[in-house]
Amino acid sequence: MSLLKLRGELDAQQKIILAIVGVFITIALWWGLAELLSQQRPIVDGGLKVFPSVFDTTITKFQRDSIIRQDSILQTKATSFEKVYPILPPPNKVIGSYSSLLEHDELISNTGRSIWLNIQGYLWALLIALPFGFILGLIPLFRGLFSKQIDALRYLPLSALTSLFIVWFGLEDTMKVAFLAFGILVYLLPVIVQRIQEVEEVYLQTTFTLSATNWQTIKSVYIPAVFSKIMDDIRVLTAISWTYIIIAELLNRQGGIGGLIFVKSKMGQIDKVFAILLLIILIGFIQDRIFSYIDKRVCPHKYLKYKVPGIQECQYGIYFILICLLAKAIFPVMIPSIAIWVAVLVGLVMIALGEFKIFGASKDNK
Repeated sequence: MSLLKLRGELDAQQKIILAIVGVFITIALWWGLAELLSQQRPIVDGGLKVFPSVFDTTITKFQRDSIIRQDSILQTKATSFEKVYPILPPPNKVIGSYSSLLEHDELISNTGRSIWLNIQGYLWALLIALPFGFILGLIPLFRGLFSKQIDALRYLPLSALTSLFIVWFGLEDTMKVAFLAFGILVYLLPVIVQRIQEVEEVYLQTTFTLSATNWQTIKSVYIPAVFSKIMDDIRVLTAISWTYIIIAELLNRQGGIGGLIFVKSKMGQIDKVFAILLLIILIGFIQDRIFSYIDKRVCPHKYLKYKVPGIQECQYGIYFILICLLAKAIFPVMIPSIAIWVAVLVGLVMIALGEFKIFGASKDNK
């Protein structure tokens, strides 16, 4: 098959090869651009590397001309030069900066803090959006009363609302979680209403023919239909959630990778800034894969043509983990962190048992 055919399909081997080649091309372009933007910094006797002109950017033109002359004099006295990357660090310097971040900047604990804030924001947004979304989507009275106002919330510049959240919730983690949950909520709530409206009429006619009650229709048609699509919407919101986390952590730099980025950028440690950004990309990718896995196990009818043993165990494990995390988010003081770790471990064991059964069933079918 031609690789240039319009909307052509790639087989599994081609996808892997092209993905690897694409990574190497990206790294090569990154490296080349970093070298192109690099500078030679003169080193004067005594180890002086930073010249006077960088210390004050508010001086007059006459003063700047005088300082630039001082720079020129110092540069003529340079004993050696070193290559620096003030704009874009090369990949090797970015990768090498992780050791310093781990040793001196508590990268693991800061990353864990940000991930937990992200999870709490998602859980609170879902806890609020799902019931209110179903009420608005199913009951015309409430949809007519409030749908326009809710749609309008999407146009709010959320970064401009940070001062209000500080007034309402203070500067601690409660403010950050509330800000993140609100940022997800304003996008998720209209989506749930839209998904309800997209339920195919044939399913509703079937429940009507079977004389199903309103609750039976909601349980058998609306909830499965919405949940089968909502996971794709949540995956899209992953990028938005990390944007809001960085904004929230900049307001009160008491930990988290958002505050760490701010500190490192102020110190001019661009290689560490890029290292943290790469870490955020990796976390976002892992989150996307986790959401994709949850979608496949919670809504297996989208991917499987028949019932497979082990799916139920996976679902129980996923539900157990989500319920425990939600309980921790609602009652953070009452539930110790060690209990959550144990609960997550138990849930993972249940999921592993289910996956083992699914793997065995797939081998038997072959």
